[in-house]
Amino acid sequence: MAPSGLLVTGASFAAFRGLHWGLQLLPTPGSAAQNRWKWRNICVSLVHSLLTGAGALLGLSLYPQMAADPIHGHPPWALLLVAFSVGYFLADGTDLLWNQTLGQAWDLVCHHALVVSCLSTAVLSGHYVGFSVVSLLLELNSIFLHLRQLLLLSRQAPSLAFSVTSWAALATLVLFRLVPLGWMSLWLFQQCHQIPLALVILGGTGLAFVGVMSISLGVHILVSDVLRSRPCPPILGNKEARGTRTDCDGEAITRDDSTLSLKD
Repeated sequence: MAPSGLLVTGASFAAFRGLHWGLQLLPTPGSAAQNRWKWRNICVSLVHSLLTGAGALLGLSLYPQMAADPIHGHPPWALLLVAFSVGYFLADGTDLLWNQTLGQAWDLVCHHALVVSCLSTAVLSGHYVGFSVVSLLLELNSIFLHLRQLLLLSRQAPSLAFSVTSWAALATLVLFRLVPLGWMSLWLFQQCHQIPLALVILGGTGLAFVGVMSISLGVHILVSDVLRSRPCPPILGNKEARGTRTDCDGEAITRDDSTLSLKD
């Protein structure tokens, strides 16, 4: 399967780089005009998350043997799904390094390097494909993380769409990110005596890195989108500037447009 996996990886890399280029020909929303590259980058990431997240969920539903036997139990198409994802992470890493300095994107570059290393093991060896497909469930949460960033870039916060997206991001972060990460960590711990030490170290490092980033991101969204945005009773004599909200301590709230994100 290695030749076909490598072929799909190369084709995926070319397709996502082509999508980056193609989006340059399309108009960017006026509110995101100052962040055209970031808008295109997140749109491409959203496409990847939609395809691989849906593919992983459908695949595990139709072929639960991949979770029962994460090392050997998988249909041929599952390896191609993993290879497709490897091509995306290589393309996105290239895009990050082309448009940002290493100091700006070091966390995502390290994340992508670990993900590519882990997924490539499955593509090249034909083993651990089921384990890799389980990891792609994280992309279901990434869908809402990317949508949230697009809403921030288009200045749609605060709004009903932004609130719904934030709550969906938090819910799917628990269900499709923390739960799979916990399951993979437990499985790796239980099977460590049957797996080469190098792969245990690589997998454990990747799970720890993504786990810390996921928890940090969840706390960030909870604080900035939920806790600091809760409605407060009006204070007599306190006039707020139009378009500005305050938290319950009376401090003005401005929406966070930071680059904090996670691509899995």
